[in-house]
Amino acid sequence: MTTIETAFGIGSLVTVCGIIVAGIATMSAHLVAVDTAGAAARAYAIGLSYTPPRGEIRVSEHAGLATAEASVPSPLGTRRHAAVFPVEVP
Repeated sequence: MTTIETAFGIGSLVTVCGIIVAGIATMSAHLVAVDTAGAAARAYAIGLSYTPPRGEIRVSEHAGLATAEASVPSPLGTRRHAAVFPVEVP
């Protein structure tokens, strides 16, 4: 009569494994957001266009500084990051 205990145990293991995979995917999305924000800010600062591999970016300029904000979707919520670079003067 261990079938119920086995079913609950396996269900718990599957749930925990799913949460671990979602956490790893979320950490990966955060790294993509960091990289995307930095690349977009650098590209804007030197006058190039940039298309993100995932998510979307918003770039603004204020007082000679380019600020890029990247938003990347992930299983545990949208990851956001911002990067600032000085704009080059031609």
